[in-house]
Amino acid sequence: MQALKKTLIACALSLASLTSACAQSAEGHPDWPGPGQLFAGVNYQPVDRTLEQVRRDVALMKQSGFKVVRMGDLAWDYFEPEEGRFDFKHFDAVMDAVHAAGIRVILDIPGLPAPMWLHHKYPGVDITNQAGTRLAPAERYMDNIGDPDYRRLARRMADTLTKRYARHPALLAVGYDNEIGNGFMSYSEADRQRFVAWLKQRYGSLEALNKAWATQRWSRRIGQWDEVRLPYADGPGPAERYLDLRRFWSDLTLATLDDLEAVRRKNLPDKPVLSNYWDWSGRKGFDFLGSYRRHTTYGAMGFYAGDAINGGWEATMIKGGMSTPTWFNEFAAGGGGSYGSKGWSRMWAHFVLLMGGQAALAWTFNSHLGGEEQALMGLIDHDDRPSWKLAEWAAIAADYAKLEKLGFPRRVEPQVAIAYSFENIHATSPNGPSNTVRQYIKTPYLKQAQGAFEPLLKDNVDVAIIKLSYEDLSRYRLIILPGMYLLDRASTEAVRQFVAGGGTVVMTAQSAKVGDNNQWHNTPLPGQLTDVFGLRTNEFYDAAGTLTLGGEEIKGTVEHYEVLEPSSARVLARFTNLEGTPPAITVNRFGKGSAYYVATPAQPQIMRPLLRQLRAELGIAAGPKTPDGVFARAVDGRVLYVNTNNAPVDVAIDGAMHGVLSGKRFDGTLRLEARGADLLER
Repeated sequence: MQALKKTLIACALSLASLTSACAQSAEGHPDWPGPGQLFAGVNYQPVDRTLEQVRRDVALMKQSGFKVVRMGDLAWDYFEPEEGRFDFKHFDAVMDAVHAAGIRVILDIPGLPAPMWLHHKYPGVDITNQAGTRLAPAERYMDNIGDPDYRRLARRMADTLTKRYARHPALLAVGYDNEIGNGFMSYSEADRQRFVAWLKQRYGSLEALNKAWATQRWSRRIGQWDEVRLPYADGPGPAERYLDLRRFWSDLTLATLDDLEAVRRKNLPDKPVLSNYWDWSGRKGFDFLGSYRRHTTYGAMGFYAGDAINGGWEATMIKGGMSTPTWFNEFAAGGGGSYGSKGWSRMWAHFVLLMGGQAALAWTFNSHLGGEEQALMGLIDHDDRPSWKLAEWAAIAADYAKLEKLGFPRRVEPQVAIAYSFENIHATSPNGPSNTVRQYIKTPYLKQAQGAFEPLLKDNVDVAIIKLSYEDLSRYRLIILPGMYLLDRASTEAVRQFVAGGGTVVMTAQSAKVGDNNQWHNTPLPGQLTDVFGLRTNEFYDAAGTLTLGGEEIKGTVEHYEVLEPSSARVLARFTNLEGTPPAITVNRFGKGSAYYVATPAQPQIMRPLLRQLRAELGIAAGPKTPDGVFARAVDGRVLYVNTNNAPVDVAIDGAMHGVLSGKRFDGTLRLEARGADLLER
């Protein structure tokens, strides 16, 4: 029992402490991916392949112009088939073959999923569901990452693997697990005790916990720590506890990343981190935007865009406030039950360059014969014949080779930022079914956030998506807070200082309603910021408002508005179709800056004219003008255009220009084919 207590205390301390160390910066490392380098490549699972097949595969990769391959993920028992017995013979040959072809390797440490032998010997690694039933690891990511045996053996796996290949000439970078952030929460007794230890570290006393959880409501007061239960992720429960459940699992994920980063610092101090993150996964997720300096060098993710707004949002979110270019470690080639669409990958491969991308790695090289993804089609068909997709990816590699010395990857230095936080996602979508926040937040937070993002993306303006309390806000001229229902004390103070120092903020309805503990403020709203915005807003009603801004009549489509009661704020626009013509948009001078409040949830048709007006006032230039569905950025005196439409589009250009990719000459009009792209120069 004493040993268990020591383990729990150590666990709590490791989770609660915020390390001052940062994952190694790219500064001072000219041999790391940087200016003048673009990478087209592929994901590869050599566990499926004989050495004869590997040699053929690598020859095709080289022939296609691939510069990088990502390997090692999802294959723990490939390297460690039994506890403590490691076998690298096959992978050694793969690494050597890749190196002989001049291809670099992202070595992905396979911490997830854990092997069957580990689950068998250490049952604490099994997931226990909310009903208390221990589940077999039926699919990937069914591993309890909080279990001490899992963490110990995952560290050993990482240590052994990185030592083995630390000096291999093919090694470019290292990644931590695959899609970390995905996975399952667990409800075992050991998990409950770890949660209690985390709460003790966070709140210090039962009195503080009871206050934070509002346990005076409905006879929920906790009289001793052993009465604490893990809140349900799916089912009834108060919002305060649900948010702490999400924070707890986020901290466990960050603790796992800290473990792996410590191994890298010891064994691979000269290599960068290029992990394939999935921090917004609905199953668990984690606070990436509030932690990335602890565990990464380049933002990286799997890119499976269905449309430009979602794709652009995710590509921007994984970049955060980083100055390094972004890597897309998985990139849609085919799809689940879909063979693929010609031109689709190539279009998105150019689109991500607009967003500051540096690399696109196809998922996956060879189509799998078995497993859950056996009907997800790769570049090589099931009978080992190259598909047309391999040729398309070869074309991407050729395009990247042309572009990389012409200002790519783009250095993105946005002057506009959109606030986002992991906590706000879960505060605005608590467990149910009886939680009244679900009835209040009719417009999901992400829809609001993208309602602010969309008009900026369509105007070809660079944007950062940031956690307010984690970044130096002085880098930005304009910050937007769309539907930031939970605004913690640190973020509230950051907003106050930003505006006082001369910055401009735009806040929309349903913002700053709750504080750190997910409880409504007992002050006028927006909480702790009424003086900054020069108003009070408590009343709200379900109706869509019509307003006039800049001479343009705008009809809202979201049936929600707040009644704004200005004190020092000035009214910029009023609702013309609502009783009493209440204020729709206000502005308040605070310190050296300005604070705008929009009385509706963020929606593109309202945000577009407001943001255009503010950009003009603040000197934030738009990018090249393009038709709907065409996106562009200026790069070192040239302009890259990408058409995401499924039909050709004509784009007006200034005079005669040459297409670097097409080799064509254009005069006054650029003709972009469906899903086409070109870089124009004089």
